[in-house]
Amino acid sequence: MSGRKSQNVNGNVRSRTEKVDTNVEQNVFDDLKAFENRLQEIVAYPKTRTRLWRVILGLIATWTVISTMRWLLDPLTQQVTFWESLMNHPAFVLSVLTLIILALTGVHHRIWASSIITTRAKTVLKDFNMSCDASGKLILKPRSGGLA
Repeated sequence: MSGRKSQNVNGNVRSRTEKVDTNVEQNVFDDLKAFENRLQEIVAYPKTRTRLWRVILGLIATWTVISTMRWLLDPLTQQVTFWESLMNHPAFVLSVLTLIILALTGVHHRIWASSIITTRAKTVLKDFNMSCDASGKLILKPRSGGLA
């Protein structure tokens, strides 16, 4: 038997390069699967917090709209100075300050974190003829061009 060929269990002759090719393909498949699993974990992690921050931001925004309407529809608002009208409506002042603080601390980025992660991953994966969906699952695209 030559050094380049080996016989498998069925008696078929198989070259070492075929064995190496299947090992490389299996390693590539394993690496892609591990990468896909990790990407799915990264995309899924912020989703639990996202729901919480959406609820908080929605409640604060609703509170701000309602207190704004009460402030604007109050007949005393037109009769007193601006600062006095603000002192008469502490709910409005507090809701606006809370909304500003949430905006400055970047809550809106936390709400869109999963979307930002998938967009950036798609940008990087484009160089490798791949993409991903919103859950982080890899999408392999066919190779383009004349290279084999």
